[in-house]
Amino acid sequence: MTELLLIICAYLIGSFATAVWVSKGVFGIDIREHGSGNAGATNTFRVLGPKAGTFVMLVDMLKGVLAVRLSYLMPHDSTEQLINLQVGLGLAAVVGHIFPIWAGFRGGKGIATLFGMVLAIQPLVALYCVGVFLMILFLTRYVSLSSILASIAFPVLILFVFREEETYYRIFAIAVAVMVVLTHQKNIVRLLSGNESKVPLFKNRKNRHGSHL
Repeated sequence: MTELLLIICAYLIGSFATAVWVSKGVFGIDIREHGSGNAGATNTFRVLGPKAGTFVMLVDMLKGVLAVRLSYLMPHDSTEQLINLQVGLGLAAVVGHIFPIWAGFRGGKGIATLFGMVLAIQPLVALYCVGVFLMILFLTRYVSLSSILASIAFPVLILFVFREEETYYRIFAIAVAVMVVLTHQKNIVRLLSGNESKVPLFKNRKNRHGSHL
């Protein structure tokens, strides 16, 4: 029963619809009616600019961290049991982000929350992934491509660099990469056709919808 309650709490944390509330509260629009229609950091970058996008990304990552931290409210007998619970809580938060109860079950793709989850479970691996994300973003200005490559780097690091022995976590890492690629199929098509939007990282961007954060 305790595990179920924690998973429900993790889902509710993930349901905090950052992009929706920021877009409505600060810019007077619903982010889901613009750009790709997703309520996540990538679309926020695209539609509302880097300041709003960065804020949304950081808060969405924090959701994953907080969800995983819930695991310490429950005693555990082994490291394996703890990691399994943390993965379950983190995934519940990701599901909450994708299907947020607070925002009509229409959310984002859960990438930032997923990164936050990994950050809480294996900080060093997450930092490497974030490093890949930032490097690709700096070189290309494509948030979607940065997310895809950082996610692919995750199982590579787990399997070949850190050589994680926990089978469940190895499977999870591979599943993450597959899931991210699948959820970014439209972005991949736009990237290949040269139609994917870039984010202006170092330019002052005037937004049509209102003032920035």
